[in-house]
Parts: sequence; C-alpha cells; structure tokens
Amino acid sequence: MPSVTPNGPPEPGGPSPAPSRPAPSGTPARSSQTVPRARSGRPDAPSPPAPRSAPAPPVHTPCRDPRPRVTELRLSAFARHRGASFPVGQVTLLAGPSGSGKSAVLAAYEALARLGGGAALADVFPDPGALVPERARPDAQRRRGFRIGCTADGAEGPVRLDVAVQAEPELRIVGERLTAGGLVLLETALRDPGRPAVQAAWHTAGSAPVTRAPLPDDRLGTALLPLRVAGKTDGQRQVLAAAEQMVVALRSVFPCDPRPEGMRTPVLTGSGRLLRGCDNLADVLWRTRFECGRRHAQLVDAVRTGCAGPVVDVLAELLGDGTVRALLDRGDGHRTELERLGDGELRYLALALVLFTGPGVLAVDAPGEVPDAMRGLTVLADGFDRCLDPGQRAELLRTAVLMGERGHIRFVGAVSDASWAGGAGAITVVHLDA
Repeated sequence: MPSVTPNGPPEPGGPSPAPSRPAPSGTPARSSQTVPRARSGRPDAPSPPAPRSAPAPPVHTPCRDPRPRVTELRLSAFARHRGASFPVGQVTLLAGPSGSGKSAVLAAYEALARLGGGAALADVFPDPGALVPERARPDAQRRRGFRIGCTADGAEGPVRLDVAVQAEPELRIVGERLTAGGLVLLETALRDPGRPAVQAAWHTAGSAPVTRAPLPDDRLGTALLPLRVAGKTDGQRQVLAAAEQMVVALRSVFPCDPRPEGMRTPVLTGSGRLLRGCDNLADVLWRTRFECGRRHAQLVDAVRTGCAGPVVDVLAELLGDGTVRALLDRGDGHRTELERLGDGELRYLALALVLFTGPGVLAVDAPGEVPDAMRGLTVLADGFDRCLDPGQRAELLRTAVLMGERGHIRFVGAVSDASWAGGAGAITVVHLDA
C-alpha cells in the first residue's frame, strides 16, 4: 500500500466544522438604559456594573472550495495495483522506483478524464488486456477486466465514481456506481451479455424511487446523465448536480510528457495549442508571446533560472517556408536556436510554459459551459524529474505550488525520489513501493 506524506496545509474543501454554539443564556447583553435622576436634578450614582463573562472566541469556519476537483484515485484492480487508493492534493508527487506503478496511476487518471469527457471506451483503452492485473483468473465465461474510480469534491461535497470494465473477451463497461453522502445516485449492471447495453437505475425520489433505462456499454453513464435526467424532482436534481461535479472535475486534464527530440526542429504554424509531447512549442510561443505580457515575463524569468547562459527573452521566428522556430534571446544581439539546448533545458522550458499558460493554450477539452472561476486544470507529468537537474526540478515545483495557490493549476507528477521536495510548500507526496 502507498504511504502518504503531506508536505504543507491540508487541501481546502474538507469537512466543515460543527456550527458554533450560541452564547450561554446567562451572558448579559448590552442595552441602552436611562439613568434615574433625583429631585435635585443630579443623577443618582450608578451602581457598579455586574461582572461579565469573557466573550467566546470566534470560530473560524473555512469556506468549502466550490471548484470541482479530484481528491482521490482508486485502483481496485488495475495493472499492478489491487485495492489501492491515492490522495490527490493541489500539488501531488507520486514517488517510487521503476516498476512501482506510478505510470499506471497517471494512466488511470487520464482514462477517467477521457471517459468523463464522453470518449468511447475503445479510444480510451486501445490495449485493455495489458491493464488486467497479472495472474487475474477469468470467470466461467472467460471474462477478465479491471476496476478504477475516483472521488471529486466541490459544492456538492465528496462524490464517488467507481467503474468496472470488462477487457476480455470484449471491451465493455459492465458496472458503474455514482454515490454521494452514502446515497447511490446512479448504478449500472450488465444484465444481458448479448446486448450492447447496461441496465441503469438512477435516483429519482419522486413517485418512483428510481428510474430505470438502458445505457450504452461503451460510454461512461455519468457523462450521459444530463441527456437522460429531466431534473423535475429534488432527487433528479441531486443526481444532475453530482454528475456535473464529477464530469467537470475530470474533463480539464492535460497529460504532459515533453519530448526534446521533437522540439528542436521548426514546425508549421497551426492552432497554437500545445500538444502533450510539446513538439509544437515554437508555434505556441508564436501565438502567446504577445497575448499576455505578464505571464510571458514570468516564463522568461523561469527560463532564465533553468537554462544556462544569459536569457533576455524567449521568442519565436517565422521562417520563409511557413514554419516557425523558437529561440532564446541572449541580449547581446545573439540568439540561440532550441536545437542547441540540452534535453533537460528543453523539458524545463516546456513544463514551465505549461504551468504559466494554463488551459487556454493547452490542447485540453475544457468545459465551455462552466464559468472560468469554476474551472481547474490538472497537469499530469509522468517522469516529471527526467533529465532535470536539482535546480530545474525545484524551480518547476515551486512554480506548480505558486500557480496552484492562485487557483490556476493542479499538478500530479511522477518522480523516482521526492526527498528533495521538502521545502517547496504545500505538497502531497505519495510513496509507492516496487
């Protein structure tokens, strides 16, 4: 089982404290009184004031963070993990040696995010057999599969989602459960293996306690609920609110694994949205350099810290063949092409760009119907510390904490060792054993 080391204050949005108790009935209250006057017109001497008890200290009640966010991942049976759960904070590091299952945790997170965005099961799991736990025995119908889930916190409180996927002999969702406050809001089950559908039942609390209907077995039922639930009863509205919180928490996820070999050559101009391998970094810089001067200045400061030699600016240059290349301006009339930078410098530059730019520049499926203040972006970085020197990884982690405190970014990174991360701020470190 993984061990967790919280490195800072707890995640906001935890259980609210009990409401403050009223002051005791014997506590006197201030009142406006008229002092009686004698016949001489002089006021009588006031009686000494009664002793008053000290007022109770104010009770600090933290506000629940209304932004939907994933706070726990569960890998009940997935790849090398069985019965495992992993807390997810504002900034989380999964630490462990090679083979400990860090990549599997990130893969499960990404899979849930894509399912929450409405992706088909076959697109999310192109090789589902590789995710079945080793030595898992098939049942009498020769079926094997895996189970994953998560908890999303927000205005509705903690909402749990658990999904059972059949990988063999055919890929399908065979069970799903959405719960909140101990109440099952949605439950699906495979009743007829010959039909491409599951039987679903969701909470109604109207004339009938639940509503039953078939749902497709290749999509996440939670993501389909807004299309099927009318929202006419309190129970239906509770189902819709919980499903929306879960889907919004999952959708804005950006898996990022910069590949230096693809960042060294000029690229064609395109959408200006950064891909997961960061191959089109030059195109993104071409778009963003003048969009937000403040964030670009922060990026330049970070690059100055993490790249060798003087850095005055990070810019992009349009070439005659319609391609664009990125360069570092050294400040003395000399510019350095990215092809001359080392792998660590390129990975550092790409990760810094991801942390400072946010979802408007990244290739993510951000929920457009959700106000910006309610959105969050979660960056998944497998091999976060790969090729980075101690100064580079510390600066990137400091940036992740800073952007997390501002509410822009949630970050989950996999590292081989996290002993260096102690002084970076509010970080959750999850230790995995091989």
